[in-house]
Amino acid sequence: MSSGFIETGLSNQASHIHRALASLQEELEAIDSYHQRVDVSDDESLKAILVRNRDDEMEHASMLMEWLRRALPGFDLQLRKFLFTTDPIAALAEGGGPPAAIERGLGIGNLK
Repeated sequence: MSSGFIETGLSNQASHIHRALASLQEELEAIDSYHQRVDVSDDESLKAILVRNRDDEMEHASMLMEWLRRALPGFDLQLRKFLFTTDPIAALAEGGGPPAAIERGLGIGNLK
């Protein structure tokens, strides 16, 4: 859990990244909390509200992940490697690089 502590002397960019990571952690914890409440609720109207709240937190987490992807090139590489594929996750990790489809591009040629 983040203490909110930011070491003095960090660059502005490092401070921004810390804030984004701490916020992402908080959003993920909120998703987990709402998801657990949805799972045990037997009141359908309450469950619908909790589902909406959980999904709002997913939106917030996704926005932060996109900001981090743009701010941290290494994060971008890892997301490209693991997201939106049906390949076995552990096999992707062992392979060390992005799936061949990413390396080749979409195969539609230069659009310019």
